[in-house]
Amino acid sequence: MPEYRYTARNELGNKIEGVIDAATESEAAATLSAGGLFPLEMAPVLKQTVTGRVRRVSGQQLASFYSQLADLLRGGVPLLRSLKILHDQTSNTNLKFVLDNIYRRVESGETLAESMTRYQIVFGEMGVQMVRAGSEGGFLEESLVHVAEYTETQDDLKSRIIGALVYPVLLSVFLVSVVSAILVFIVPSFQPLFEDLRKRGELPQMTEWLLFISAQAKFFLLGVIPILVLGIIWYHFWSRTENGRRIIDRFKLRLPIVGRVYEGFAVARFCRVLGTLLKNGVPIVKSLDISGGATGNRILSDAIQHASENISGGSRLAGPLAESGCFPRSIVEMISVAEESNTLDSVLIDISGSLEKRNWRSLDLAVRFIEPLMLMLLGMVILCLVLALMMPIFNMSNM
Repeated sequence: MPEYRYTARNELGNKIEGVIDAATESEAAATLSAGGLFPLEMAPVLKQTVTGRVRRVSGQQLASFYSQLADLLRGGVPLLRSLKILHDQTSNTNLKFVLDNIYRRVESGETLAESMTRYQIVFGEMGVQMVRAGSEGGFLEESLVHVAEYTETQDDLKSRIIGALVYPVLLSVFLVSVVSAILVFIVPSFQPLFEDLRKRGELPQMTEWLLFISAQAKFFLLGVIPILVLGIIWYHFWSRTENGRRIIDRFKLRLPIVGRVYEGFAVARFCRVLGTLLKNGVPIVKSLDISGGATGNRILSDAIQHASENISGGSRLAGPLAESGCFPRSIVEMISVAEESNTLDSVLIDISGSLEKRNWRSLDLAVRFIEPLMLMLLGMVILCLVLALMMPIFNMSNM
């Protein structure tokens, strides 16, 4: 249904602004009049303008917003006034725009979670669901604190992973650039020197292969670049489809070494969010629905959804998780014991911390293994190139 932003006066003459859903502008004006308001201005909300302006916000800024909103609400400041304060003090123009729209929607009668749902690209599905659970359960302030901690942890995790992978990626780019430069610019200059050896059939096979690859490299690069650009564009759209996301998520879990680390971080996020929700009194079925989205992986989310359906039928959590085969056996055993001792919430949070430490150790080891491997590969490639170029020169000098 279309939305209209209005400015009106109430019976006391006070000016009121907000957003209202209505089929037409006249219907919106009639609804306001029936509610005791006198419409002054009315304009349709252009949704494409809204979605076009909204962009992602950094994890640090988002965590700061959640934390400050929780502090204001705990200090007794009303929600609308808190949103107005945060809107006025933020320096991020994108977040300011989003908070302005949320303020207007909450003022017109929407809940905070309903308003945030329209901007999931900013707040994320898990953040919206946590706010909804906190609003419905009466622990919104605590929920906002947990979302702030989770957002900050995930931002720190992302920064650490990027920092750990910078050196291997730069080394890979350097390797490809050096080899490409040698093949395209240096090797062709040696070809006239080797013509006599080639005519006599005395040119080493390694050199023959190098000259052939060098001759094809320029055409290969000219062909690969447009194909690579088209491939990136295709992947960008394909990865956004439901089938594409599932295939990519399944592939991530099956990657050697890296897949185990990725799975470990996803399971750790699930355990932390589920434990936090249960600790705040959210029913387990609803907690599973919310925490399933925190994994960031469709395959794991499906397994959690299946577990949620079984729990609705009277089963325990550990059984369905074990049947899915997506969760480590040790984690499932700990969850099973926690269910029997009725300490599931605290055990899940402990599991999350333990998993994150273990995953960081595994990631550090993987990066330390990749770095010397890349150096060895670079050295071997350069050695092969040098040998292929120098062997004919040695043969010519011996002659």
